[in-house]
Amino acid sequence: MSSAPGLVLSPTAVIGEEVRFGANVVVHDGVVIGDGVTIEDGVVLGKGPRLAPGSAAAAAGGGQPLTIAAGATICCGAIVFNGASIGPRAIVGDQAYVRERAVVGERSVIGRGSAVDNDVTIGARVRVQTSVYLTAFSVVEDDVFVGPCAMTTNDDAMGRIAKGAPLRGATLRRACRIGGGAVLVPGVEVGEEAFVAAGAVVTRDVAPRAVVIGVPARVVREVPDEDLIERWR
Repeated sequence: MSSAPGLVLSPTAVIGEEVRFGANVVVHDGVVIGDGVTIEDGVVLGKGPRLAPGSAAAAAGGGQPLTIAAGATICCGAIVFNGASIGPRAIVGDQAYVRERAVVGERSVIGRGSAVDNDVTIGARVRVQTSVYLTAFSVVEDDVFVGPCAMTTNDDAMGRIAKGAPLRGATLRRACRIGGGAVLVPGVEVGEEAFVAAGAVVTRDVAPRAVVIGVPARVVREVPDEDLIERWR
């Protein structure tokens, strides 16, 4: 293990071999860090959530300690909460924010300043660009691309949802692509290999391989064979 000045390391944290810490890193209780992980300057790991009374996240209770798998990188100023899971060789970008019980899969990248809310599941090789918001209870399957400033939502009532009613995040199926600045309303599913154009507002499910544009988003064509993920591996 190597560290720069200012490391605050809980005695209950579990640290693998060849872990590198930047300056002024805080590691809270119970955090598990795998071999070869890089933690850059100003990172906070294992922070507990500060939740409002009645929060849907509070209802889910605690969880397992934060785990960061081998070879992952947590970049400058990122905050990763207790109970999250960061997969092997994943990258959490500068000033990104990963909430409790979120999962970031192997070799996925969370861009600068993006927020992954509680109970979000992200698969492998996902590319989340700068300033994206992935709302709570969303599912992002393998090989998805989410463009900068894209936003998902999970509450049609904007805070006035009936007591006990579930929040519904987005579902982004394998290898779909979400353009910059797109907005997805609660519960929307974007099908496998579908393409959502920049700035679109998606108010209904998008079929696999459909290309949608506009406000509200409408289908204009199908993704051609030459653009499918298998051609770009």
